[in-house]
Amino acid sequence: MATYTLPELPYDYAALEPVINPQIVELHHDKHHAAYVKGANDTLEQLAEARDKEAWGAINGLQKNLAFHLSGHILHSIYWHNMTGDGGGEPLAADGVGDLADAIAESFGSFAGFKAQLTKAAATTQGSGWGVLAYEPVSGKLIVEQVYDHQGNVGQGSVPILVFDAWEHAFYLQYKNQKVDFIDAMWAVVNWQDVAKRYAAAKERADVLLLAP
Repeated sequence: MATYTLPELPYDYAALEPVINPQIVELHHDKHHAAYVKGANDTLEQLAEARDKEAWGAINGLQKNLAFHLSGHILHSIYWHNMTGDGGGEPLAADGVGDLADAIAESFGSFAGFKAQLTKAAATTQGSGWGVLAYEPVSGKLIVEQVYDHQGNVGQGSVPILVFDAWEHAFYLQYKNQKVDFIDAMWAVVNWQDVAKRYAAAKERADVLLLAP
């Protein structure tokens, strides 16, 4: 049996309009995300074969492929739930996400400062990548990461709780080469309830993820 499976979308293809059109959601999930799932499973099989045969000539490439496809699968799995057609705005205590709002203010000075940093991080990725809000367990604070491809340039132990996909396949059919416009529009569909749940879960597991010195 396959180790990884493609999760179902939590909404229909048209749920994120007008920010993301149905054609992009369908292609992005059913083709691109599915390819990362297949890639991770195929690489695990190839690694098992390498162990059985003690044939390690391709180990560097296989380990890189595993990190690429597995991280792509995980980030996309978060991405779909980070969005909702009823989202957007700013996380507020009145909406039951006060802990997240306080953490953002403490870590970045203000929501406006956080929004600007994550927007710039996502919009200025060189080539393909992501802008990520992550919980960093050593400091206990939130940080913004600029992720190249799916797995590069990340802090070890950090837990992604909000991800902006800045790969061209996430926006090109609708926004052409205007990545900045797509990232700006993404804020209208952020599911703060989901982000808050991920933040709470990351805090609870912090001592399991990494023991601070």
